[in-house]
Amino acid sequence: MYSVEELQNVINTEIENRTGELKKINPVNLYAPVNYSLEIGGKRLRPVLLLLSFNIFSDKIENALPAAVALEVFHNFTLLHDDIMDKADVRRNKPTVHKKFDENSAILSGDAMAFLSYKFLLECRSEKRIDVIELFSKTAIEVCEGQQFDMDFEDRLTVSEEEYLEMIRLKTAVLLACSLKSGALLANANIETANQLYDFGINLGMAFQLQDDLLDTFGNQETFGKRIGGDIVANKKTYLLIKALENASAAQKTELIKWIDKKDFSAEIKIKTVKNIYNQLNIKELAQLKIDYYFQKASEIIEKLTIDKNKTEPLVVLSNQMLKRNF
Repeated sequence: MYSVEELQNVINTEIENRTGELKKINPVNLYAPVNYSLEIGGKRLRPVLLLLSFNIFSDKIENALPAAVALEVFHNFTLLHDDIMDKADVRRNKPTVHKKFDENSAILSGDAMAFLSYKFLLECRSEKRIDVIELFSKTAIEVCEGQQFDMDFEDRLTVSEEEYLEMIRLKTAVLLACSLKSGALLANANIETANQLYDFGINLGMAFQLQDDLLDTFGNQETFGKRIGGDIVANKKTYLLIKALENASAAQKTELIKWIDKKDFSAEIKIKTVKNIYNQLNIKELAQLKIDYYFQKASEIIEKLTIDKNKTEPLVVLSNQMLKRNF
């Protein structure tokens, strides 16, 4: 069995090789933002999850590498376009692609990344390749649906907890789930086990995104890699804001709505004021309870798998690492 660190090294080397090839292709200005996006790193969670899942059933991880690269390229494409829509300046402590280059370049290069992901996926020679492509296509559409829901919520004051949870299932969780199920399918695992791994990924993804929301307000910028308080400034309907509006007193709700409606404001003061209300309402603790709920569900699924625990141990290790990011 490969360790998480070994698989991170494998996928990093493969991506270095792929970006090296892209640098030789014209037009250079199309691929430069692609290479920049991939070279600024990240933990490569999705490709590593795919390889971990594949490795449970097969040691020939080279057979799954094209699919792993495809997932990482697709994920970075979504980040690239998300950053444009969110007007984000920083990603992984580096300028976002549209800031490093320009918005038109980021849009076009993002489009190229979406198609490159399919190009890489087609390199897989597994007998389950069509099943994986179908899953990947379904997931890609769901991610776009989740992004649209997120955008729709920007124009609404009231978003229910159920609506929010469905949005993050689509926007974040399904891609983690797709990674795990794809790895299992490529290794010819039975469909029941592949579906269990998918469900594990959904719950892990829900916990991961809820924690991302929490870190956006209560995290450390250096370790989080993005500006703290960005969701508050942008009036994102996160779990934190939804629960705050739900639990606020009349005065607290009026104050929150005042800051949501403000067009001209100091970002620093807005973040400080809203965060203070969150603290008064114990929102951090409520969010942590929800994170723990989904992580527990994920843990129960992995525990029930009828697979040698030694083979699933690296997957458990990575799952724990994902939910132990620093505040």
